[in-house]
Amino acid sequence: MNETKSPAKNAEKLQSTESLILFDGVCGLCNKFVQYVLNHDPHGRFRFASLQSELAHEILGRHGKDPTLLKTIYLIRNPGRSDEKVFTKSAAALRIIGELNGAARGLKLFLAVPAPVRDLGYDLVAAVRYQVFGKHDVCPMPSAADRERFLDI
Repeated sequence: MNETKSPAKNAEKLQSTESLILFDGVCGLCNKFVQYVLNHDPHGRFRFASLQSELAHEILGRHGKDPTLLKTIYLIRNPGRSDEKVFTKSAAALRIIGELNGAARGLKLFLAVPAPVRDLGYDLVAAVRYQVFGKHDVCPMPSAADRERFLDI
């Protein structure tokens, strides 16, 4: 068994995680977004798990979310704790981008736009993401350098 897959190792990683990103592991756009986060998060604030993972099913199940619906990215604050909070769609994406280095962090200003309006744009992109950005047959493995930031792989 791979050491990073052990439940104890994942529990340890989860306990030290303040921000967890759950993403569609086979989506080309989602994987590009994860790479963007990795490249612009020098302090390693974010950890990752695919929506296809057991961990994602466990967390989303606690919040009445269907983990088989892959049309959103989730930002989980304080995962596994009593104050665990879930953000979806544009709220998740904009909060994530707002904490990164680089010019894109200014996009967090769009949080002032009402969520139904923001999410309309998010849903339009989500509807065509496989056609435009492609779809992997399986979740790509992160590089050895980034593997520690991924849970449940």
